[in-house]
Amino acid sequence: MLSTTFARRAGVSTSALRTLSTWSAVPAGPPDAILGITEAFKADKDPRKINLGVGAYRDENGKPFVLNSVKKAEEILTASKPDKEYLPITGLSDFTKRAALLAYGSESVPLNQGAVSITQSISGTGALRIGGAFLARHYPYSKTIYLPVPSWGNHTPIFRDSGLEVKGYRYFDKSTVGLDFEGLKADLQAAPEQSIVLLHACAHNPTGVDPTPEQWAQISEVIKERKLFPFFDMAYQGFASGSTSRDAFAVRHFVEQGHQIALAQSFAKNMGLYGERVGAFSLTTSDPAEKARVDSQLKIVIRPMYSNPPLHGARIASTILGDQTLYSQWEGEVKGMADRIISMREKLYGMLTHDLKTPGEWGHIKSQIGMFSFTGLTTPQAKALAEKAHVYMTHDGRISMAGLNGGNIEYFAQSVDAVVKGNL
Repeated sequence: MLSTTFARRAGVSTSALRTLSTWSAVPAGPPDAILGITEAFKADKDPRKINLGVGAYRDENGKPFVLNSVKKAEEILTASKPDKEYLPITGLSDFTKRAALLAYGSESVPLNQGAVSITQSISGTGALRIGGAFLARHYPYSKTIYLPVPSWGNHTPIFRDSGLEVKGYRYFDKSTVGLDFEGLKADLQAAPEQSIVLLHACAHNPTGVDPTPEQWAQISEVIKERKLFPFFDMAYQGFASGSTSRDAFAVRHFVEQGHQIALAQSFAKNMGLYGERVGAFSLTTSDPAEKARVDSQLKIVIRPMYSNPPLHGARIASTILGDQTLYSQWEGEVKGMADRIISMREKLYGMLTHDLKTPGEWGHIKSQIGMFSFTGLTTPQAKALAEKAHVYMTHDGRISMAGLNGGNIEYFAQSVDAVVKGNL
């Protein structure tokens, strides 16, 4: 009111005042791709609509799923009447010890020597950001990180905002809808020595295409030969194959081969703790003294970021990882989630290949692994599916397999068949 009165007396229009705002030059940012899909899905009134854009597990009825092991852990925690005090900067120590054991394995040499520096993080995103900031500040050889092409959309802004230059290496072959293994090796061999390389430990996002153990061994040799520094993002341990050990193969193999690595872990997918933001970042070091120095610098990186991490989710994860009965139950539930997604892959492949005889080669639907699948559908096809069939996915044809279930998979397959044949 006062500002309006002042403007009138001074002969300044209200619109002119608006242009004088401190924030008048701030441009509108592009909408988040996944959020846009979700908004379009929610606005769609068609009962057949399917949302395959969101990277979160859904049960056979298309509903969010809370693991029974998580419910039991929360009951145990509630009964213990815990406090709500601040955690230390690097988080809940019981959780980080157990998270490291889950990732590196009981036979890990650096783990058993007390040479793994680890901190709790705000899920996998926070782990990546801590790692990026630490490497930008302390990795002495390079400030460039190479990402697979394509990679998770948030990787590039995370590392750029951490102070690293982001470049890419070949990963996905559109012609085969599979791994461009020769291109991958060639690009890593061409990268400057001691560059940083990001590797998806399992269930590559967004393609669902993983190297085989034999290919991982070759990648390890190339990285060793070029003296590159491997930074693993492991967001789906257990969720990809149903086995936590199998999904940790690449991480454990690299450590066994003498690589020093960085590792980001997330417990969003494999424990369904999406909103609890539970993760960890770790580095393998040469000895306990070096670990202590790295620990001190991680604290310096974290303290001005967010002081200390959330408590409740870490307690849930730690309770599950530290109780043999709960751990066994959790492993069974993780396998159950992975198996359901694998069964959806097999059903979709069967429908497209045998039932509908959809043109094209669809073997990649079964060979890909984890939550996501690159279908091979084009951007115009993905757009047509949204507009005409009420099926929502990212513009590059990536779908979340967890969004499919017995109630919608037939309609989805029929819609894909129609758009491929040009009948939609």
